[in-house]
Amino acid sequence: MSFKLGARSKRELKGVHPDLVMVVETAITLSAVDFSVHDGLRTVAEQKQLVERGASRTMRSKHLKQADGFGHAVDLVPYINGKLRWEWDPIYEIAEAVHRSATDYGVKLRWGGVWDRSFTRLDGQMIEWEVEQYADRRRANGRRVFLDGPHFELRS
Repeated sequence: MSFKLGARSKRELKGVHPDLVMVVETAITLSAVDFSVHDGLRTVAEQKQLVERGASRTMRSKHLKQADGFGHAVDLVPYINGKLRWEWDPIYEIAEAVHRSATDYGVKLRWGGVWDRSFTRLDGQMIEWEVEQYADRRRANGRRVFLDGPHFELRS
């Protein structure tokens, strides 16, 4: 089954860097799981609210307009039985599709499931293992583990 982006997802992609839009538009056709673009370009006010609520950690988010005039991040949330679902198994499926798409286009990404490695250099078939290894590295260094599976951003 091939999925396609809905009207809301397309609206969320307005103002997002064209390379990232291209990756997302292809990933939806490759994904075994339907997804929605939950967030693309954000205003400073939206980002501030998210930080105040604890839903985001920084005012230096790649969701904000960058120097080139585009947002450099998207949040892709599984859309299952008519509802957005923040569950890891379908997030892994989406991550595999994004990985394939980004690799095919040569677009370098960073993923919120493994913050400390280039996403496109990870093994696309071992996404779950990569997340576990990231968490182990953080814990081994006495650092808190922060996982944001739906988040994908262009690498600077």
